[in-house]
Order: sequence, then structure tokens, then C-alpha cells
Amino acid sequence: MLILQFFWVYIDDLMGKGLSVWVILELLFYVSASLIPLALPLAILLSSLMTFGNLAEHNELTALKSSGFSLLRIMRPLIVIVGTIAVSTFLFANYVIPAANLKWHTLIYDIQNKKISTLLTPGVYSKQFEGFAIKIDSLNGNRCQGVTIHDYTQPSQLRTVRAKEATVYKSVSGRYLFLDLKKGSILEELEIQTPMYLQSGVLTNPSDRPSRISTFDQGVYKLDIEGLTLNRSKEDLFTDKYEMLNVFQINAALDSVDKKRVQYQQLFGLQTTRAYLSLNAQILPSKIHDPSLQELPKVPVKSFAQLDANSLQIARTLALSKIRRNQQQLQMQQQNTEALNRETTLYWIEFHRKFALTYSIIVLFFVGAPLGALIKKGGFGAPVVIAALIFMLYFILISIGDNLADTGSISPMLGMWLAAFIFTPVAILFTRAAVLDKKII
Repeated sequence: MLILQFFWVYIDDLMGKGLSVWVILELLFYVSASLIPLALPLAILLSSLMTFGNLAEHNELTALKSSGFSLLRIMRPLIVIVGTIAVSTFLFANYVIPAANLKWHTLIYDIQNKKISTLLTPGVYSKQFEGFAIKIDSLNGNRCQGVTIHDYTQPSQLRTVRAKEATVYKSVSGRYLFLDLKKGSILEELEIQTPMYLQSGVLTNPSDRPSRISTFDQGVYKLDIEGLTLNRSKEDLFTDKYEMLNVFQINAALDSVDKKRVQYQQLFGLQTTRAYLSLNAQILPSKIHDPSLQELPKVPVKSFAQLDANSLQIARTLALSKIRRNQQQLQMQQQNTEALNRETTLYWIEFHRKFALTYSIIVLFFVGAPLGALIKKGGFGAPVVIAALIFMLYFILISIGDNLADTGSISPMLGMWLAAFIFTPVAILFTRAAVLDKKII
């Protein structure tokens, strides 16, 4: 179901690209690794519900409790297993999922930028080939009828090739597309030349477009399709994205962002000081503590009353120009600072996501196992319905926290741990009720 959700998002990018089955399978393999943060908590919740629901439904929990085993002791082996799964999940999310995200983001980027391989549409001029416009009347497999090719590759001439039929095939390397033309003609129109008159008065180089026509029985036209195939990008282009880093790399990236923020803040203060100084000429440079401003020359000050009308207008224009320029510089500094804050937020979201995933497995186990012991229903009936409803609520809380943290409404830590903060009291309540054999309500 989660892979189908991925298909619904990227179906427009995958259709009509002429992709091989192996490329699709490779993409699904990488995507499936990145979907584990959603699939694994649901699997733990459902399996714990079904297991303890079956034990309770067949009175096995009752027999164990009557033998002196408490519910927590019965759950102890599974707690160890779930703890091991949680630790393994953190290692998987920290090292494997970033690599898988890097792989499938790179591959989907290449697919999105891949042009359609089947470019020859009957009755329509195709201009996907650079320097060419090609139209065919009909297409049956790789055989075309009524081929027209306009060649613009040479600026000084226009070449038009017409053929009754053609066979289309690619080169072994896949870089070139060959059109095996049969029974056609070539019309070559040269560039219009400037007319000239000789001394005798005879006109040469008339203004009409000179041309020549030739026919052929069979010919091969070669087209370069290097930009129309699926080119695999270098993964280094995507390695600095927050989703593709582990917690140690995120810490290093956050340190770099903090250094940039300090530099921008210092530059922001320097720009503000310079702006204030340039608009207040009466302030002497000796009053400014910035060493870089000590060398500014002293500007003689005149009052507005001493200026004539022309000088006054020039002074006002210059002042407004300086104000606008300084305002633009300050706005640019503000935008840079906001971009750094946004980048920091995204890094912190991904940092807390890895730990919240590990904790969600544990907390959902302590929700599912006691709840299965309380409802005493096993199998694929009631546990599936209950698990689906609980996981839907869990997923909604994760989405809300992620969106609130992404928009800056709440802190990244609170946003990513929102579902855990809400489900932890529920897990404690269910576990306490199951241990004491009390009803929840």
C-alpha cells in the first residue's frame, strides 16, 4: 500500500518515458527502504495486537497468570525482541535509509529530466531533436510512412528531406537514432544573398533563395539523441540534502550553518553601521568603533538653507537613492538569515525523526500488546481494524507535527515527538489496565 502511494505521487513522471523493467525495480527497491519508518511501527502494532489477542482469546494468558506469571513477565521476551528491533531500526535509519534516499532521489531526478523516447507522433511535427523538425504520416512499430525532415543544423541553408517510408532504429550505444529512408528527395535552400550589379549593369545574386533538388532510392539519416536518453546523474549532487545524512553528518552540517549565521549577523551589523554613517555625515568617524570605518574622510556639512534649488533636488535624490540601496542590502541580509534558519530547521527535523522512529516502535508495542490482552480478539478481524485506526491516528499526529515544525510554528523537537508525547500516556494507561486486569473504561 505504501509503494502504491509512492506510485500515485510519481505516476506522471514514470509514464511514457520508455523505462526498462530493471530501472523501475531498482527505483522500488530504494523506495521500499525509505518506507520502513511507516511500515515497521504498523507491523509491530498489528503483530502485538494479534499475538496477545490470540493468547487472551484462547485463555492462554489466564493460564499463565494463574501459574504466577505477571503480564510484564510474559511480555519480557517480546520486550527484548522489540528493543533489539528498535535499536536495529535506528541503525538502519541512520546509515541505510540516507543511502537509499540518495539513490532514489537521484534516480527519480534523472527520470523526471528524461525526454520521451518515442518522439515520432503521426501527423505532428516533433521538435525534440535539436536543429530538426520531423513529421511522419503513420507509424507501425519501427516503420514509418510519409517522412518529412526539416534540417536547421546549418545556418546558411535549409534542408528538407521527404521519403515515402523509413525504418527507425537506435545505435548499439544508444546515442544515435537512424532513419533508413527509401524513395525520397532532398531540397536544399541556400541563404538569401545580397544582389549586386556589375559594371556592365548585369544583376548578379538575385534576391530569391537559390536551391537544388536531388533524389535518392535509399539513404540513412543520423540524429544525435544523447540528451534524450536516461542519463544517470552523479550522486554527489544530492549528498548535501538533509534527508541523505546520518546524525553525525547532520551535526557537522549544523555547525557549518551556525558559522554562516554568525558571519551574516556580523555583516548585517556592519551594513547597518555603514548605512547609518552614510546618511548622517555629521557623525565623525572617530565616534565609530569599527576599525574599517576609521579611514573614512570627513565630509564638510552644509545645511539645507545654504543649498540652491538645483543642489537641494540633487541632495534629496542622492539621499533617497542611498536609502533604497541600503534598504535592499538589509533585505538581502534578512533573506539570507531566514534561509539559514529554514535550513537549520530542516536539519533538526531530520535529526529528531530518526530517534522518534525508534521510540515509536517501542511505544506502539506497549499500546498493541496490552490492548490485545484486553480486547481478547485475535486473527485478522478486530485486531486489523483496531490497528488500522490507531495507526491512522498515529500517522495524522506525525503529519501534523511534521508540518507544524516545517512551517516554524513549533520547534522541530516538539513537532517530531508530538505523536510520541501523546501515545506515551496511552501506552501507560493500557499497560496498567492489562497488568491489573481492569477495564479501560
